[in-house]
Amino acid sequence: MTGLPTDPQPLTVAVIGTGPRGLSVLERLAVRLREMPAPRRRLRVYAIDAVEVGAGRVWRTDQQDWFTMNTVVGQVTMYSGEPDDGPARPGAGPSLGQWIAERARTHGEEPLGPNDYASRLRYGQYLRSVYRTIAEHLPEEAELIPVRDRIVRARPRPGGGYDLLREGDPAPLAVDRLVLATGHPRNEPDPFEREMLGFAAGRPGVHYLCGDSAADLDLGPDTIPPGTTVGILGMGLSFYDVMVALTLGRGGTFTSLPDGSLRYEPSGREPHIVAGSRSGLPIPARGKNQKEPHYSHRALFLTPHAVEQARKRRLAETGSARLDFDEDVLPLLLRELDHVYWTAHVTARDGREAGERFADRHATVLLAGGDPAEVLREAGLDGIPALDLHRLARPFGDRHFPDLQSFRTELLEVMRRDLEEADLGNSEGPLKAALDVLRDIRNVVREAVDYGGLRPSSHQEAFLRRFLPVNALLSAGPPRYRVRQLMALVEAGVVEVAGPATSYTVDEEAGGFRVASPRVAGSARTAQVLIDARIPTPDLRRDTSPLVRALLADGLVSEYVVEDAVHGERFETGGLAVTRAPFHVVDAAGRVRTDLYALGIPTEHTRWFTQVGSSRPGMRTLFYRDADAIAADLLAGAPEEPSSDGRALVGAAPGAPAEGGRA
Repeated sequence: MTGLPTDPQPLTVAVIGTGPRGLSVLERLAVRLREMPAPRRRLRVYAIDAVEVGAGRVWRTDQQDWFTMNTVVGQVTMYSGEPDDGPARPGAGPSLGQWIAERARTHGEEPLGPNDYASRLRYGQYLRSVYRTIAEHLPEEAELIPVRDRIVRARPRPGGGYDLLREGDPAPLAVDRLVLATGHPRNEPDPFEREMLGFAAGRPGVHYLCGDSAADLDLGPDTIPPGTTVGILGMGLSFYDVMVALTLGRGGTFTSLPDGSLRYEPSGREPHIVAGSRSGLPIPARGKNQKEPHYSHRALFLTPHAVEQARKRRLAETGSARLDFDEDVLPLLLRELDHVYWTAHVTARDGREAGERFADRHATVLLAGGDPAEVLREAGLDGIPALDLHRLARPFGDRHFPDLQSFRTELLEVMRRDLEEADLGNSEGPLKAALDVLRDIRNVVREAVDYGGLRPSSHQEAFLRRFLPVNALLSAGPPRYRVRQLMALVEAGVVEVAGPATSYTVDEEAGGFRVASPRVAGSARTAQVLIDARIPTPDLRRDTSPLVRALLADGLVSEYVVEDAVHGERFETGGLAVTRAPFHVVDAAGRVRTDLYALGIPTEHTRWFTQVGSSRPGMRTLFYRDADAIAADLLAGAPEEPSSDGRALVGAAPGAPAEGGRA
């Protein structure tokens, strides 16, 4: 950085949103500042959050402690380096697990092991401690100013930078550079939601709650009195949060039984819960963690080189480097899972050395394009069912059940079998070891799909509509104890699962919402309250944030659109258009705004799986690299390389011709 500490005009940066993504940028800024040689220009950073500076909305520290993370504490860190002999500071600080262990020692707080799960409240407290550490270890020529307010507009200044207009203060904040890390959106209702909201309006005691973080839903007894029938749409991670709030949060308790299962003791203040989803299956449990924090699966089949080669083939064959997910990516991903699955079976049966010998031979055959059937037969695996993601995600298929009891019996059996697999672990258990690869391989999948890497039709149909629902169900489950709690609630009659293909309609005659599965006779129930337990999908045009709406209206941001002239296809993604790292925003005219950045969930669909909320100890994760790229550019001010006409080629896939896309 140029300039002297006495420069009258500091470089002024604002980070809007101080959850994990915004905090990661602040942490890397602090590290880079301390590593830069003096003299340095002064730096002023505004850390802005409408809910809680240093934690954000989802992780805020005033929420109840029954909302739980789904990653073990030993694999979570917000520091870009591990602790050393010095004090905790940016670039060298404790993981969440280490921080909790230290708090247990010094403050008598509840200890957790590295493979335990923390509450979101506790993670929020950890985030706040990281924020304080950043503030305490900035060099003297830098200042960090917390601003708890909502920014409603970013007005460009003639000489560059922005005036930030605040909801709670008429005086604008003048900044040279702006980082958007605004996290999960709240969207305007879609047609289904408008119908549900309209039906509930004017009917006392009837409520529809749009999808949101469970901590922000009105789940209290005024809205949901004891004994009320509550319908829940979706049975993913947020479903478990709502379930716990309406049971444990109402004073119910779980008792452990000798066989390891749980029994629920109701308080009498619970509602009656009727849940459903497309699959009819609550999201299965995460496998018992057996991996070290720095563990990284070494891909053999779905590798960056394989993706690059597939692009070259597509370009030669079609004139476009865009991939077909079903043909170019999914077979390699399934091969990766199969290899781990079969190897874990051999290792569990015959020991590590036998597993390694099998793995070498199996991989050799697959890499040569051969049929592995003979290898499986010789290893004695031909009698074991093959891994079938669709069957796992849709265990009931198209079957019909004669009554709710028969479906309930089978559902509980499916859940019991899954828990048995989860208890075997994510390394030693063949099923959960294979499914964990879905998490480990995300970065390579991103190389295939990000920035219009797929044909638009393939991205919409194969990736978004077919693969992602299965991937989300099988790769991101809750802790095992949550599934045991759900089973206890089903057995106690507090929770019913309607069945596959659950429908949610209004019932004018009954004056409530009808929840029913067409495949389970007698499943229909009338609910006074309907809760959408799905986190809203980012969609730039539906985001209700005043800031996002103003940025769109002023032409400062644009939707990422993939146009494929070779195939005659177009895909309006709903994501915010950004360049590759350092993620400069692309405006409505297609120009790169080098003083405006966006990171995380607002850019979902331009990039994939941006909801990651932490880094991992000892690893240079993408989460860390994303933050560092922005921090480096904020301090250096290097502009993004534009195309010859001044527009950013953000829509082009790697290796694709320039016509490949636009914002």
